[in-house]
Amino acid sequence: MSDGYEILSLDDLERVPQRGSGEVLRPLRRTLGLLALGVNAWSADNAGDKLIPPHEEDSGHEELYVVVRGTARFTVGDEIQDAPAGTLVHVEPGTFRTASAAEPNTMVLAAGGKKGEAYQVFGWEDVNVAFARLDAGDAAGGRAIMEQNIHEGEHEWGGHYNLACYLALAGETDAALDELRIALELNRENVGKWLPHDTDLDPLRSDPRFEELAQ
Repeated sequence: MSDGYEILSLDDLERVPQRGSGEVLRPLRRTLGLLALGVNAWSADNAGDKLIPPHEEDSGHEELYVVVRGTARFTVGDEIQDAPAGTLVHVEPGTFRTASAAEPNTMVLAAGGKKGEAYQVFGWEDVNVAFARLDAGDAAGGRAIMEQNIHEGEHEWGGHYNLACYLALAGETDAALDELRIALELNRENVGKWLPHDTDLDPLRSDPRFEELAQ
C-alpha cells in the first residue's frame, strides 16, 4: 500500500466460498479495511454457477450491484433479468434478490448500506473467511479472525455465538460452550432462535452442559 492510497485488481482478492451455499465471495471491504461503506465482489467461473446468495436484507440495507464482467442472471422480487457487463441493479431493503452466472467468468461488485445512517461493520465477511481457514486446516488462523470479530454493543452476542459455532466445528468443546454461555447471557432471546436447529452446534448436543444451557 502506498501513502494514502492503494491500487489492486478484483482478481487479486481471495476466493472465499459462502458458508452453506457455495457462492464465491471476494472480500473487498475486509481486504482494504474499509469502514465507511460495505462493498464486496462475487464471482463465478462457469455458466450456471451461483453468484449472489438469496436474501432480502432485512437489516434495512439497500444495495447496488454492478456487473463488471460476464452476464449475471438476477432474480429480484418476481422478475428474472439477464444483466450483461455494465448493468446496474439497485435493490431496496426487504426485496428478495439472488443471481447466478449466465456465462463463464462473471463478476459482480456489490455495495450497500442503511439509509440515513453511518455504515456499521458487522463482520459477516470475517466469518466466511474464518470458516474457509478452518476448512483449509488452519483452525488457529480462523479462530484469531473470529475473536477479532467480537465487538462490544448491541450485536456483541452474535460475535460470541459465531465463535461458539466455529469452536464446536473445530472440536474445541469446552471453549465453544464457554462462548455459547456468554452469548446466552448477552441475548438469550436471539440465541434461542438459532439454538434448536443450527447444525454448527451439533457436535455439542450430546454434552450435558449444552442441554443445561439450552433449557
